[in-house]
Amino acid sequence: MTNLLLASVVALIVGSSVSGAQAPAAPPQALTYEMAVQVMDAAEAEARKNKWNVTIVVTDAAGVPVLLRRLTGASPRSFEIASRKAATVVATKLTTAIYGEQLKAGTAKEVPNGITFAGGVPIMRGSEFIGAVATSGVQAIQDEQISKAGAGVIK
Repeated sequence: MTNLLLASVVALIVGSSVSGAQAPAAPPQALTYEMAVQVMDAAEAEARKNKWNVTIVVTDAAGVPVLLRRLTGASPRSFEIASRKAATVVATKLTTAIYGEQLKAGTAKEVPNGITFAGGVPIMRGSEFIGAVATSGVQAIQDEQISKAGAGVIK
């Protein structure tokens, strides 16, 4: 009988500590994979229409990459730049161009390794920031044109 009581107490303690150790449920993912594909496809279509060989990165609101496409002929270095543009957007919730302007004006805090030229754009669903799309490989204003084409498909 004592062993049964001891086993019950141990089970109760272990069960309590296990259930207490469970991580809280993750919040629903705002940017779905399907949405990221729509963003990427629209961005790639804009790049291909203009015959621009670029790298495009789509991240969620936490900056975790969801999709990456490096078009044939895009510079290997364009991956790093596009990734840094996306990280800058996530940190500031601004386009990289606007962030650069605000940093120059002294109205924004510096983001470590932040990019201060065009090409990174927030993905918004209504007024909610849900991710970033960033492009690198052509002139900054052209990179931004591609990213805006992608971000613009989400409403």
